[in-house]
Amino acid sequence: MNAPDRNMSKSPPPIRQLDEGAINRIAAGEVVERPASAVKELVENALDAGATRINVEIADGGKSLIRVTDDGNGISAGDLPLALSRHATSKIDGSDLTNIHSFGFRGEALPSLGAVGRLSVTSRAIGAEAARITVSGGTLSPVRPAALTAGTVVELRDLFYATPARLKFLRSDRAETQAITDMVKRLAMAAPSVGLTLRVIGDDGARTLLRADPESGDFFDRLGRRLDRLLGAEFAANALPIDATREDLRLTGFAALPTYSRGAAVAQFLFVNGRPVRDKLLNGALRAAYTDLLSRDRHPAAVLFLDCAAELVDVNVHPAKTEVRFRDPGLARGLIVSGLRHALAEAGHRSSSTLAGATLGAMQPEPATVAPRYQRDYGSDAARRTAYAMQAPPAQPGFAETAPPSVRADDAVADVVPDDHPLGAARAQVFENYIIAQGAESLVIVDQHAAHERLVYEDMKAALAANGVPAQALLIPEIVELGEGAATLLDHADAFARLGLGLEPFGPGTVAVRETPALLGPIHAEALLRDLCDMLSESGGTDLLADRLDAVLSRMACHGSVRSGRRLQPDEMNALLRRMEATPHSGQCNHGRPTYVALRKADIERLFGRT
Repeated sequence: MNAPDRNMSKSPPPIRQLDEGAINRIAAGEVVERPASAVKELVENALDAGATRINVEIADGGKSLIRVTDDGNGISAGDLPLALSRHATSKIDGSDLTNIHSFGFRGEALPSLGAVGRLSVTSRAIGAEAARITVSGGTLSPVRPAALTAGTVVELRDLFYATPARLKFLRSDRAETQAITDMVKRLAMAAPSVGLTLRVIGDDGARTLLRADPESGDFFDRLGRRLDRLLGAEFAANALPIDATREDLRLTGFAALPTYSRGAAVAQFLFVNGRPVRDKLLNGALRAAYTDLLSRDRHPAAVLFLDCAAELVDVNVHPAKTEVRFRDPGLARGLIVSGLRHALAEAGHRSSSTLAGATLGAMQPEPATVAPRYQRDYGSDAARRTAYAMQAPPAQPGFAETAPPSVRADDAVADVVPDDHPLGAARAQVFENYIIAQGAESLVIVDQHAAHERLVYEDMKAALAANGVPAQALLIPEIVELGEGAATLLDHADAFARLGLGLEPFGPGTVAVRETPALLGPIHAEALLRDLCDMLSESGGTDLLADRLDAVLSRMACHGSVRSGRRLQPDEMNALLRRMEATPHSGQCNHGRPTYVALRKADIERLFGRT
């Protein structure tokens, strides 16, 4: 069936003024996208009212019930009807929309909720009697007396009953409940001194999904304890405190180590002047700060607060108030990148503590049909020591009784370094790639290739920042045939020269390598050039090499680091460990993989049933 041509109508439709109910329903489409949006608006109102405790109760994913109770300042009976009219607010006077210090200010939340659901507000202002008002589908009822000790109770039932088409776009109860939980979690981070509780009401009663009691102390103490409760002890144990300032902006919060990363951006919480936001600029800056510390499929975890004067940021971009615009976006982005990079560099060789747990989990013994009964279950300590002595094999001529067996008999590692170093002293090398080191109370397993790759990369970055990477001339130039890729590399020959890689044309599709970076030592030039050629072609050859220098240095470092399969001497292994301790970011390689795993002695003993 052909659609009618609107341009063929004989007369244009008349322009008419929409009624207040239709206006509120249209506004609700922007302010209240789903139940989580309603919870956000109501909790933010409670925070603006000075509440110290806020309880949120929901049913059926917030579709049938959302109830928010707070102990804030309350609303007087005379102001209740005005509170349910559009663009009525106590937060601002309308004279300056750039000087906003509250969560809400548009005066759209309550009338929008009342336009699409059945809303009731019961409140008691300080020194006044409690009162209640209801609105259903935009129809307001008279104010009536009510019973309430203090604060406000806002109850929203049958969300979107007045706009049933919107119900079809909502997800399952479980998904909506998860969205509400995430929203309450973000608001709990924004106000760690306020107690927040989220409960789900069902046929079998109510159950608590989230409870965050008020925290005290300074900002980092309050936030640290709140994050420990909301994100778990693992995040708190692997997060670094952030406190950086640039001009009129200040960045605070916590950022996790690179080795404590996630497969999706689900652990990134950003706040601007205490307001939870989802901003592409800030998310991009967070990603840029971890550029050469994470692989492409991993995402950093962080809780960051960016504070500035109210006039430097516009929060009136969208009715949902989750987007912001900075007067100087480059300043905000630069502060996040530099602040995080500085904190991560100060962490040195530190790596995530969760790696040890994953390693121990992979080392669990095979399950047995009968529960094992260890010798430790019988007798006293003295009896066990006597039994051990009686069971010990007799000493053989030519063998020291106290000498431990060597993992590699042809290259036993001497105890040449004390165990009190953070990464301990090298004891052995296994599989020609992993260094086994012993600390005071831990066993450290180091991936020699990944570790040396990071060390070479950091050396090359430091050299480039100083005077350029020193080059080493080849006695005999290496000729590499690259085909069409030769032109791409030669277009950036000057930039490569600054990196210590001297390239010259040598016929069609062929490149002569006359110099290589001295920091890399002997390398396979053809493999390096082909790798660099592939990297440049990934961007279609449009990006300037200057914008990708770190990526180029990372590729070079990979080709110049200690390869898997090379046997190291004891002094080489210990030298690698000491350099790791002194080098920033050495806890992970250039691709984001961990360079070492530390296992506590107590955990190893527990693995073998010795505790």
